[in-house]
Amino acid sequence: MLKKLLLPVLVLLSALGSLTMPGCKPREEELQTSGALEFSADTVKFDTVFTTLRTVTKRLWVYNRNPKGVNVDLMTLDQPAASPYTLIINGDLKQTASNLFIRGEDSLLILVRAKLPDNSQNGPAKKYVLEEKLNFRTNGQDQHVLLRSFGQNIYLHDGVPLACNAVWTNDRPHVLYNSVVVPAGCVLRIKPGTRIYGHAGATLIVRGTLLVNSPADYSPGTGATDTVKAGNANIVRFAGDRSGETQYATAPGQWTGIILDASSRSNIIRYAQIQNATFGLLLYNPSNLSPQPDVTIQNSVIRYISGAGVSYAAAASNTGLPGAGVLSLSGKATVENTLFSDCYEYAMLGYGGSYSLNYCTIANYAATSSVRSTPSLGFTNVSALDTTKRSPLTVKVYNSVVWGSIDDELVLANYKEYQNGPVDIRNTLLRTKLYNATTDVATKPGLAKASLNNVLNDDPKFVRIYATTRNDYRLGKGSQGLARGAKQVGTPPLRDLLNLPRNLNNPDLGAYQTTP
Repeated sequence: MLKKLLLPVLVLLSALGSLTMPGCKPREEELQTSGALEFSADTVKFDTVFTTLRTVTKRLWVYNRNPKGVNVDLMTLDQPAASPYTLIINGDLKQTASNLFIRGEDSLLILVRAKLPDNSQNGPAKKYVLEEKLNFRTNGQDQHVLLRSFGQNIYLHDGVPLACNAVWTNDRPHVLYNSVVVPAGCVLRIKPGTRIYGHAGATLIVRGTLLVNSPADYSPGTGATDTVKAGNANIVRFAGDRSGETQYATAPGQWTGIILDASSRSNIIRYAQIQNATFGLLLYNPSNLSPQPDVTIQNSVIRYISGAGVSYAAAASNTGLPGAGVLSLSGKATVENTLFSDCYEYAMLGYGGSYSLNYCTIANYAATSSVRSTPSLGFTNVSALDTTKRSPLTVKVYNSVVWGSIDDELVLANYKEYQNGPVDIRNTLLRTKLYNATTDVATKPGLAKASLNNVLNDDPKFVRIYATTRNDYRLGKGSQGLARGAKQVGTPPLRDLLNLPRNLNNPDLGAYQTTP
């Protein structure tokens, strides 16, 4: 019995003795004079870096896999004083460090950023690779991690009014920082193939006129090869400046969007793609001044739009208003052959104003169905900024497809006050419970009336949905939106969103002509 009690006591005394003996350290804190480091990557790579702008931050982990500690005698960039790369080592901003001790089986975190210089600002656009080594000397061994950036020169527009009658061309990307203004009475003309990237919170404010692929600048041919598909080089593209990264490709709210101010007139947007914003277009005329700011949108795609859950980095994009592909406070929007897709909130939201959609497709899905709670189309005569004020409202939706992931993709709020505005929705495939009746009542129209020729709550059978960037919103076989010639309203546009010829006698609903 005595032996059994004595053994634990001896073990305890031995442990206490080891703690009090001078010069003894845990093994991982002992220094060894051999052994090398390991790294989380042999190359820290930055893809498509816009010159003169600071990149996102990348992480590099430095591992000591040895049982004992090692001393990193020197850690330095090739050109510490002139490098485009900056380092944060153990929380300190420095380009070089010495005598860094890493405990056994422990690690060190290095944060890396880059800011590439312009490579011939006055010449044509150039892509180039800028490389530099991050060097480590440990126990007489030299090791390296390569820092590599793929740079691209840009036109940077940073918080300044543009020159009157400016022209943006496609020779290099245009990057928006802060608020970029088109002055009243001036025109910004954007040529075919131009790419515009909005930084977090950036806004293009148009007090004059915006012309995107105007007929004078771009008119596609009519041959079999003259389609304007997603990859067409003539499309003008607006996107977030991180949309090239996989995790941000379909993310909304990365920049604010395009604002057409109360003084803006005669705007035209054709063969364009607007995405990743809080709103695609905001027609801002809260005082209902006349004439109203106006825009004509044709053969365009507006997608990945929302103001909900705007990230901290893009906080300036949070306007306090809902997100929408087209958001209007008493503006005038005429839209044709256009696709609104995956807008997370509204595709179009109007507080007073005049709206006409003809041969448009609204296919409003989000990453998960639980994200969406607002209809695709929302209209009211109540002011967005003062609920005691009213503005006249006109809504016309013809020959279109309005569908999405919730039961009511149209809401006409306060309808009793503007029902003769007029509100006219005809020959349209629509998902609705609110208006699925054959008679009108004081508070809502009956859009199932036979004279309107609408198709209500019949799945359009889109070719492919919930496939992220590969969604296909053409009408599929058996869709009730196909071949609606006898019921069409007015004369259809000669060609569809993709610049394919329409069957003028028997056109399909929406932006796409899908039947032979």
